Amino acid sequence: MLSITCKTAIKAVIYLSGKSAQGEKAGMKEIATHINASEHTVGKTLQTLVRQGLINSMKGPAGGFYINEEQQNQPISNIVETIEGAGIFKECGLGLNKCSATRPCPIHNEYKVARELIEKIFREKRVKDLCDPVSNGLAYLID
Repeated sequence: MLSITCKTAIKAVIYLSGKSAQGEKAGMKEIATHINASEHTVGKTLQTLVRQGLINSMKGPAGGFYINEEQQNQPISNIVETIEGAGIFKECGLGLNKCSATRPCPIHNEYKVARELIEKIFREKRVKDLCDPVSNGLAYLID
């Protein structure tokens, strides 16, 4: 359901959340290394997130990317919708444009249930909710 870019964005923001909680900023290369992602993808993704106000950046020797307390409390759905588009939680599981209850694809009903559950998780979980288990060593961002 989610693109590699979107998964990268979520992992990057979770990583930044942990760094920001310690009062630190992180550079693009550091983030890419810690989430095992391409520097190119991370760079483009971070630019998009900054433009949308989901994270912050500061230039200069003490610069880097960071997130503030308000951004720590944003739902993960903000990141998903910024990267994938607002319609991500309404799309057909097979990618059909005209899939609907009256003209369903073969997996319409089952996929609708799964999609609604995923949307609920992403709307209810906050950035800090996903950061805490990582910071405490109970969850991981890389294999």
